[in-house]
Amino acid sequence: MQKADTVLELIGNTPLLKTRKLDAGRCELFLKLENQNPGGSIKDRIALSMIAAAERDGKVRQGSTLVEATAGNTGLGLALVAAQKGYKLVLVIPDKMSQEKISHLRALGATIVMTRSDVEKGHPEYYQDLAEKIARETNDSFYVNQFGNPANPEAHEKGTAPEIWEQMERRVDAVVCGVGSGGTITGLSRFFERVSPKTEMVLADPAGSVLAGYVKTGKLGKAGSWFVEGIGEDFVPPIADLSRVAAAHTIDDGESFAVARDLLRLEGVLAGSSSGTLVAAALRYCRESREPKRVVTFVCDSGNKYLSKMFNDFWMSDQGFLKKTSLGDLRDLVGRPYGEGSVCSVRPDDPLLTAFMRMRLYDYSQLPVISDGKVVGILDESDLLRAVHEGASDYRKPVREHMTRGLVTVQAQASLKEVAALLDKDLAGLLYHEGKFYGLITRVDLLNYLRRKLEVQP
Repeated sequence: MQKADTVLELIGNTPLLKTRKLDAGRCELFLKLENQNPGGSIKDRIALSMIAAAERDGKVRQGSTLVEATAGNTGLGLALVAAQKGYKLVLVIPDKMSQEKISHLRALGATIVMTRSDVEKGHPEYYQDLAEKIARETNDSFYVNQFGNPANPEAHEKGTAPEIWEQMERRVDAVVCGVGSGGTITGLSRFFERVSPKTEMVLADPAGSVLAGYVKTGKLGKAGSWFVEGIGEDFVPPIADLSRVAAAHTIDDGESFAVARDLLRLEGVLAGSSSGTLVAAALRYCRESREPKRVVTFVCDSGNKYLSKMFNDFWMSDQGFLKKTSLGDLRDLVGRPYGEGSVCSVRPDDPLLTAFMRMRLYDYSQLPVISDGKVVGILDESDLLRAVHEGASDYRKPVREHMTRGLVTVQAQASLKEVAALLDKDLAGLLYHEGKFYGLITRVDLLNYLRRKLEVQP
């Protein structure tokens, strides 16, 4: 087993796993497990490479501040390396990133600047432009600029690609990559152009990104939006060399998430959302192949950063990625039906502290109070605040003393207009069907329902 003196020595030399249960047609599909890097992603490689290059070039010194724009994983890699080497780090992150990544970054000591994910290059809040501005205005700082830093593709040309070549016993027919900064596909393209020109480079691109269209037409289209994190762009990064890309597959969010979940269920690999995109594209490539091929793609990062998102059935359902059978009435609004054991509640005799902790844990603003399967009250944040504002010891009081008993019930056949009016009065909608409590209708449930209806309109 490998012995290391520092955690940075554990970056690279990741395992290669052959898939057994995913349907790859006539082909063999192999996964390069970059989630086994100490920072949990392939971006550890470029973080170490870019910081080492800046040190060699005299661009940083002890105590310097590194600044970078990142979708998350490059930031994690930089935070890991910066903490070990004694640099400060400021990261500008779009607001669609998972909370797990943000918490991880802060735990490593990085300063986080959150910015908008719905603006394009040239807007002052576009994450790359904002990072460059912060670097200009910060003394003794270095803008890492993964999108234009030559040490990024160099990490893959000299590290990732030779590892794959040797692990595959020098027989590689295709490599499937995504593009975030473009370093992986560029570095691998350079290596395989030298040692195995017949090895095809295949692009996996999320729907909404402009890169697959650019590969196919040579023109940049209009970018959309997507949930998958870390890959896809609204421009061609300066270091991205797409000249050797033989095929490009566009994968939508739903397929990416479904394949990532299949990867865990079938192969036992807990992978992130971009890995779902890559594996989905690799499977398409394999199934379309008329001859057996040896194909490699990447598990770019660990799925433990997405447990609150694509591995959460409720989040998947709220976003419309897990389709539920339409019942044609207000039951379609309820994100967490009581009969499925998915309603967080309290009992009348529970202390207020229990209610507060459950609100915090599940990010609820109100809880139904249930006794013997019946809703006997509602406790919301206002009720809780009124009960405990005079002293912490009041948290020990039972819920029954402070819950709201004036309940408003809604039948499944009621109209959306009735529900909207109810919620507008700050009342909780307790949905009943055939005499039984079905679930709580919240503002978020109604908003999610209306958004999903918008998405299916032509």
